[in-house]
Amino acid sequence: MNALIIDDERLARNELRRLLEAHPFINIMGEAVNGEDAVEKINELRPDLVFLDIQMPGKNGFEVLTSLDKHVPEVIFTTAFDDYALKAFEFNAADYLLKPIEPARLADAIKRLSIEEEDRPQPLEIPSLLYESDRIFVKDGDRCWFVELGSVRLFESLGNYVRIYFDNHKPMVLRSLNSLEDRLDPKVFFRANRKHIINLKMIDSIEPYFSGGLLVKLKTGEKIEISRRQAIRFKDLMSL
Repeated sequence: MNALIIDDERLARNELRRLLEAHPFINIMGEAVNGEDAVEKINELRPDLVFLDIQMPGKNGFEVLTSLDKHVPEVIFTTAFDDYALKAFEFNAADYLLKPIEPARLADAIKRLSIEEEDRPQPLEIPSLLYESDRIFVKDGDRCWFVELGSVRLFESLGNYVRIYFDNHKPMVLRSLNSLEDRLDPKVFFRANRKHIINLKMIDSIEPYFSGGLLVKLKTGEKIEISRRQAIRFKDLMSL
């Protein structure tokens, strides 16, 4: 996949080049040092992918994309600010990497791109499994977050909505718990009962509970019942 690095900071461009050496799938075909330079080189070189900084002299990253002719490449935003997550989502960004870029996050972003590239001829798209290193976009009213899935400790069903517990936040999204369960890595996230999915890595303690069930306490204090039927699966999964 041919890629263009767009960033007004030379050190940032050099560091990204260094990180991309571990990914021969990505062929760096050039660099751009500001917004105007980016538009010109994208139109000329027609890359498959751009690593695009947001705050740059002249045109910012979003203005670069709206200034393009017909060719619009895949975009991975690279920025030191998380304020632009919502707007990046509106531009259908493949990913949103915060500086300093972590090698593992870069690898995840490229892995998803390579999978999409391989799957592109397929007529149907099957939703991919979400892993703990993936970041999900969450919007509740006027507030929004780009959340690393591994930081989510609990999903709670509330009718047609799911409440997502991470850090000190508890936003709600219009989604069924069943559809969410199908997307989550079963090695990390476990369906405790009809209303809850828990992050296994957030469990602090486990004790026997009513009618053969279990009661787990999360590291943040929440107590969640594992139903009797799910307790059998839980014990098998955790080798109790």
